[in-house]
Amino acid sequence: MQIYWTKINKIIEETPEIRTYLLDRPEDFTWEEGSHTHFALKGFNAGDKPNKSLVRHMSISTLPYENAIGITTRIREQCSEFKYILRNLKVGNEVAIFKTHSNVPLKREDKNIYLLSSGVGLATFRPLVLEFFERAANVNQIHSLNIDSSKNFLFTDVFKSAPDKKFTAQFVDNRKDYYEAVQNLATDQNGLFYIVGSDEFVVQNIEILREHGIKPEQIILDKREKELPKFISSN
Repeated sequence: MQIYWTKINKIIEETPEIRTYLLDRPEDFTWEEGSHTHFALKGFNAGDKPNKSLVRHMSISTLPYENAIGITTRIREQCSEFKYILRNLKVGNEVAIFKTHSNVPLKREDKNIYLLSSGVGLATFRPLVLEFFERAANVNQIHSLNIDSSKNFLFTDVFKSAPDKKFTAQFVDNRKDYYEAVQNLATDQNGLFYIVGSDEFVVQNIEILREHGIKPEQIILDKREKELPKFISSN
C-alpha cells in the first residue's frame, strides 16, 4: 500500500462549518470523478498498529486537472479528536492519503442522471458535474438535488443551472420539499439515481425511489460492493 504524504496548500472556508482543504498533488497520484480516499493525520502510523482515530474516509471534491486534491468536510463546534486536530492545521502542514477508489464514476449509458445529496455530500458530486461539463458524451442530462437546512449551500459556482450544458441544480432547505422533489424525479423510470449522505438519508431515498418503480440497478451509492446489500435488496 502506497501512502502519499503531502502538504496543505490552501484552506477555503466554504460556510461557517464547512472547509475545503486543498492538498498539493503528488506527481504520480491520480484519481477519477466520485473518488474517495483515506485521509490521515500525522502520527496515524507511528505505532505498531495504525491509529484509526486519526484516519477518515473522505470524498475528493476536485478533479486532477485542477491540480489539487480537495477534501471538503464539516467541522462542528463539538467535534471528534480527528476534526479538532484538522481544524487547527495550517497551510504547509503535512497529511497523508492512501487507498483511493471510486464507487460512483459517471455512468455513460445515454440516460438522465439524478444526483441526490444532503449537505456536504455535494462534495462527492462536484467532480461528476465538472467531468460532465468537460465531456458530456453518452449522458443525456444531469439534475442535482441537495438538501441543507442551514441554507448555506455549497459550490454554488458549479451547482447552478445551465440549460445550454443540460444541467440543472436544485437546492431545498426542508425535508417536505426535498422528498416531494425526489418523487417527481422518480417519474423518469429510466433514470440513474446517485445518492450520497448519511445512512439514514440513503435508506429514506431508496425507499421512495423503490416505491415509485425505480429498480435496484438504477440506484448508485458511494458504498463498497459488500455493503450494498444492506441498502438495496434485489426484490
